[in-house]
Amino acid sequence: MNLEDITTVKSILSQPQKIVIIPHKNPDGDAIGSCLGLLNFLKGKGLQVTVISPNDYPKFLKWMPGSDAILNFEKENSQSKKALEEATVIFTLDFNDLSRTGQLGAVLKEKEADFIMIDHHQQPSDYAKVTYSDVSMSSTCEMVYNFIEYLDGLSDITKAIATNLYTGIMTDTGSFKYRSTSSRTHRVVADLIDRGAENMEIHQNIYDTNSPSRLHLLGVALSNMVILSEYSTAYITLTQEELDKHDFKKGDTEGFVNYGLTLEGIIFAVIFIENKEEGIIKISFRSIGDFSVNEFARNHFNGGGHDNAAGGRSDISMEETIKQFNSILKTYKSQLNP
Repeated sequence: MNLEDITTVKSILSQPQKIVIIPHKNPDGDAIGSCLGLLNFLKGKGLQVTVISPNDYPKFLKWMPGSDAILNFEKENSQSKKALEEATVIFTLDFNDLSRTGQLGAVLKEKEADFIMIDHHQQPSDYAKVTYSDVSMSSTCEMVYNFIEYLDGLSDITKAIATNLYTGIMTDTGSFKYRSTSSRTHRVVADLIDRGAENMEIHQNIYDTNSPSRLHLLGVALSNMVILSEYSTAYITLTQEELDKHDFKKGDTEGFVNYGLTLEGIIFAVIFIENKEEGIIKISFRSIGDFSVNEFARNHFNGGGHDNAAGGRSDISMEETIKQFNSILKTYKSQLNP
């Protein structure tokens, strides 16, 4: 953030405001962590704040401090719309285009309020009065920490805020192993631990609460893995039938795509997940090194994200999607297997 943006934000927050904070649809740990961290910080300043999620989010995130106050736009529509109607300031966190909020996007596009974006994804849209965008950042939670620092508020970080921000940084960095994890990230995390974040407890709450059905689903996913050595690629498929058979719950496939990258010689991993309710194949892309899955997703599968982590979708059948993917992959052989 530059000095002008910081001054603008300080001016906005110095006045009585009704604030709404919004993550992207299907929010992950970084989205929920950043929203709840900011919620607790702003409420500590005496401001009126509401978090509205476009839809539900995984059970393994619902222990986070303040999560019980999140409104689900799909299930608590009237309450959500009332809060949005009254809002004078809207923070959008961990996304940079209003289309990433699903049905909520149409409401936001019509809303007159001061929008403030905090996000680390590429190619941000120009809808906010203040845009804090930095694609080099490990996570939106690290950016919220910086945002709080810009507002001279580090001394106001409570255990709850520290817990939420640590959770988002940990999940979005793959437990601090991704390239975006900088020395600054580690210094931020150390400070959050000093301010009350229980790192071992947070890790257990996120990663050690599996149900038997989720582990069985992981077994199916791994048995479905296809390895294309000549393209340094591995992909996984999961059909709706396989999900239903294993009592699929939101968030159960989180992290499955990363298993492909644990294979020696694999630099590109993909998972294709059928969603019959939405009529799409949901796709997650991961890579190691210089192969940009952001560009791959944008160019071929209606998506985008980061250079090494992106998402997309296909509107055709699983069989047709895989056929299309394999055809596209051939054009990237020189990049994937130089």
